[in-house]
Amino acid sequence: MPMALSDRAADDLRFIRDAVAHAGAFTSVSGAGMIAVGALGLAASAAASPLMLATDPRRFLAVWIAAAVLAGAVSWITIRRKAKRAGQSLVDGPARRFALAFAPALVAGAVLTVAFVATGQSALLPGTWLSLYGAAVTAGGAFSVRPVPIMGCAFLGLGALCFAVPVQAQQLILAAGFGGLHLSFGYQITRHYGG
Repeated sequence: MPMALSDRAADDLRFIRDAVAHAGAFTSVSGAGMIAVGALGLAASAAASPLMLATDPRRFLAVWIAAAVLAGAVSWITIRRKAKRAGQSLVDGPARRFALAFAPALVAGAVLTVAFVATGQSALLPGTWLSLYGAAVTAGGAFSVRPVPIMGCAFLGLGALCFAVPVQAQQLILAAGFGGLHLSFGYQITRHYGG
């Protein structure tokens, strides 16, 4: 029995909507890369104790900067690999929009990190990092797959929580964010969005 014209039109419209949505989305965010970044976040949390933040903020900062540099390298390599498999450009279209939305909050985080360390306000670092990373991920995620902006909002929530707890508890929140959120959302992206 032939398909009714209205059913065929509805199917065609659905196909067009999906094609337009995927054409504008940066789909090369790597779940495997996120899982690796989560492992680095947990390692940094273990290496930089809450006591270190209070007694030796420069050493605390060195541990987290090393983790951030490694995480950035892992992310770049895995995103590049996934983009190549999918035939997605990393210099224009959705990837460019993602990067332009993602970068400003990271730059703000770097500026505030320097200012807080220079003025002896290192206790503000965990909440600031989580909040601004969340803002970066949420903004970039507007051009990506659905779990990415949701993860960004979760980071924003943990950042706000960090400002409400004593410095000793902030390490657990850093681990939950940079470790736990990356692991769980990385798993979802690996499972549902092609790796």
